[in-house]
Amino acid sequence: MNVTLPTAEALRTALAGLLDGLPPKQAAQAVDRLIASYRGTTPTDAPVLRDRADVVAYAAYRMPATFEAVRAALDAFREAAPEWEPATHTDVGGGTGAASWAVAGAWDGPRTTVLDWAEPALALGRELAEAGGPPGLRAARWQPARIGAGLDLDPTDLVTVSYVLKELTPAARTGLVDAAAAAAQAVVVVEPGTPDGYARVIEARDRLIAAGLTVAAPCPHSAACPIEPGTDWCHFSARVSRSSLHRQVKGGTLSHEDEKFSYVVATRFPVRPVAARVTRRPQIRKGQVLLELCTRDEALRRETVTKRHGALYRAARDTDWGDAWPPPEED
Repeated sequence: MNVTLPTAEALRTALAGLLDGLPPKQAAQAVDRLIASYRGTTPTDAPVLRDRADVVAYAAYRMPATFEAVRAALDAFREAAPEWEPATHTDVGGGTGAASWAVAGAWDGPRTTVLDWAEPALALGRELAEAGGPPGLRAARWQPARIGAGLDLDPTDLVTVSYVLKELTPAARTGLVDAAAAAAQAVVVVEPGTPDGYARVIEARDRLIAAGLTVAAPCPHSAACPIEPGTDWCHFSARVSRSSLHRQVKGGTLSHEDEKFSYVVATRFPVRPVAARVTRRPQIRKGQVLLELCTRDEALRRETVTKRHGALYRAARDTDWGDAWPPPEED
């Protein structure tokens, strides 16, 4: 059962209630400090979110974007495995639970455990879930855990690791990915859509494949990524609605923003990856659409769809960055 839209609305409502009355200047100052921490180049062995003020600022600044990025990754996952549903889910480094909200929007009722080393984040996540989350999320367990090397994960159907790897040392990153691969039937890793975020995703992808998992999305295959290192990076975009406080905290005026992200989904069960994935925003020109594609034969290519292609041309005009190509009805 897909309940994504109501879940997104419920999250916005819960955040609005939490942030009501919070002075925008105070939130903005906390956000500025958090941005400096997250954009730093040195991984940490301590949680970035230290107290409730940090956590509330983080929720205003990052939760909507993380939710939308993970939701988009899960949409691609569900296209590759439409009949699979997780009964259990572990959100590693889940903080205030944005990825868990996305999972609750993709499937109805998986039993979720959120692990994080920042107890104020877990407390706020529980508060938000109880304020308006779906029933499965309101019943989630919120457990303190040291994230990184030595993490012991119980067997579970689904593990999500979203916007976590940058905070860890290289040894802790590999330990975490290996633990997720050993524990789960499916692993979803999401990172910022930057060159270094993509590099962390590729590193995780390689380790998941080495552990015996198969790539379900976004890639059409489980072979090596065809992008030559240092020349480009694979990333996608998700549209994020902004609340009024969100706009004040981030210093923006638009009612939305676009979150760039990189991701990989890998499974221990059979999946049906797309024939090709649109890897850049399509270029619509007079009488033609230019599509940049990653294909099943492990090659990157540009495809030009013109009016003479009829229905396929009309489909190309409606195709977005990150979509499968050709559309399901044409494949």
